[in-house]
Amino acid sequence: MALANLTSTPEFLLLGLMDGTDIHPLLFLLFLGVYLVNALGNLSMVVVVRSDGALRSPMYYFLGHLSLVDVCFTTVTVPRLLAGLLHPGQAVSFQGCFAQMYFFVALGITESYLLAAMSYDRAVAVCRPLHYGSVMTPWRCTALVGASWAVAHLHSLLHTVLISKLSYPRSAPVRHFFCDMTVMLSLATSDTSAAETAIFSEGLAVVLTPLLLVSLSYARILVTVLGVRSAGGRRRTFSTCGAHLVVVSLFFGSILSVYFRPSSAYSARYDRLASVVYAVVTPTLNPFIYSLRNKEVKGSLKRGLRWRAALQEV
Repeated sequence: MALANLTSTPEFLLLGLMDGTDIHPLLFLLFLGVYLVNALGNLSMVVVVRSDGALRSPMYYFLGHLSLVDVCFTTVTVPRLLAGLLHPGQAVSFQGCFAQMYFFVALGITESYLLAAMSYDRAVAVCRPLHYGSVMTPWRCTALVGASWAVAHLHSLLHTVLISKLSYPRSAPVRHFFCDMTVMLSLATSDTSAAETAIFSEGLAVVLTPLLLVSLSYARILVTVLGVRSAGGRRRTFSTCGAHLVVVSLFFGSILSVYFRPSSAYSARYDRLASVVYAVVTPTLNPFIYSLRNKEVKGSLKRGLRWRAALQEV
């Protein structure tokens, strides 16, 4: 069936974020600005972590990978979103549509597991500070990142293959700004039960595992911090963890509300708005919440700016 789909070459028409076109120019400027901020913030973090020898701890190792995933994650969807705001109803080939879906799902799941790894790292740092170096070894950090990428790509490959095997109309309008799994299932003209079963079983396990790990890590941090006598220490930790939990809740909450519900409850309008949260908003917030509030990162950025200014003077 997949070969048949490729032979008949179905074409999908992306209708974009909004049905009306009145505010498209304003939305274009808004999302262009957000994308540039996202790229600048995340790429700056990647460069800083790679180039500054003072940022060699496991926390910054995970932050560097998270920033790289975030900029790639938004790049999969936002450029096409911007093009759709300028020219609504863009045609996308079958291959292009499913390639976008594959990378979007793979990068999204990678991000969820990296968030889990980072929460585990913080839990070890707060709850077992004397054993931090022996627990978070370079090998373990590399293994956590490698496992995140491997699980994500295997998960994405499974769902992309299952959904691409379905039959589609030769030309189908897609009420979304990218080729998402829920949209493709709603467009399919053949039986979608196998793909839906995989999403609700294997997919739910893949998404709930990092969410459970994040919840357990922050619960342990909370218990440990409540035992700290210093009010200032508790306040600083609660402030940092609270900001992290807001971003994590937005990310996982929007994903669960979009992908894990009956197909009869599908709503194109809701899906598009929820997708903006986890595909655009949280990847843009991450470098500011996780990194730019950090004194060491700020110091590294300042040193980099001073070094650049000194070079320009020479």
